[in-house]
Amino acid sequence: MGARISSETLPGGASWSRVCRRATALTLTDLEGGANVALLLYRASDPLERYCMPDTLKAQHVSRLAAGVALYSDMGRVLASMTHDTCGWHDTITGHATAGHVAARWGAVSYQEARNDRRRSARDGLLVELAKHGLGRRDLVANVNLFTKVAVGEQGELAFVAGNSRAGASVTLRFELDVLVVLCSAPHPLDPVAEWRPRPVRLQLDAVAVAGDADAVRTACAENGRGFAATEAVLR
Repeated sequence: MGARISSETLPGGASWSRVCRRATALTLTDLEGGANVALLLYRASDPLERYCMPDTLKAQHVSRLAAGVALYSDMGRVLASMTHDTCGWHDTITGHATAGHVAARWGAVSYQEARNDRRRSARDGLLVELAKHGLGRRDLVANVNLFTKVAVGEQGELAFVAGNSRAGASVTLRFELDVLVVLCSAPHPLDPVAEWRPRPVRLQLDAVAVAGDADAVRTACAENGRGFAATEAVLR
């Protein structure tokens, strides 16, 4: 890691957004264990290009994110690389909770009733951040759920895996282009915990070197080599 650019704590149930430049890396740390962070990525110079779950999974023959995996855009470029991970599994397929999910699962509590202890869904949090950048509901796509594992059974049933992320678990995303990053730390929609207690995460942004020819993510599979080449072509 190079020079530290910023460090802050994202409270449980809060949202955050920032343009993270190429050659920077964002490290998220689960401070208490059991965190869930909904993540969306958009190319900063053209947000119509954004993270694409299907291309990310099929290009690398994976069903979850972990160290060594690239996060692709819908134009076949690599927006970010997962360069470090002590959690081991980050969900890509089960989406995020809506206000209806929160009300049915934990009960609706408004800002007028509880101020900062209100219960806001991940969708509402993401939409708040998107609005700050001129984006909205039509720009929502399938998100990543950092720190969360969801298992798929033999009949296709989905099961939330408790204890996937321990206190201190961290994941680092290195940005290969200038990327608008949108986060919300509200609970995962399949989390069976009875108490509404979204967990905080630490966010640290650092300057880093760009990916070289022997980079572990670039060389993880042939498709990643093509993805990095497509990414670097738009920088010339």
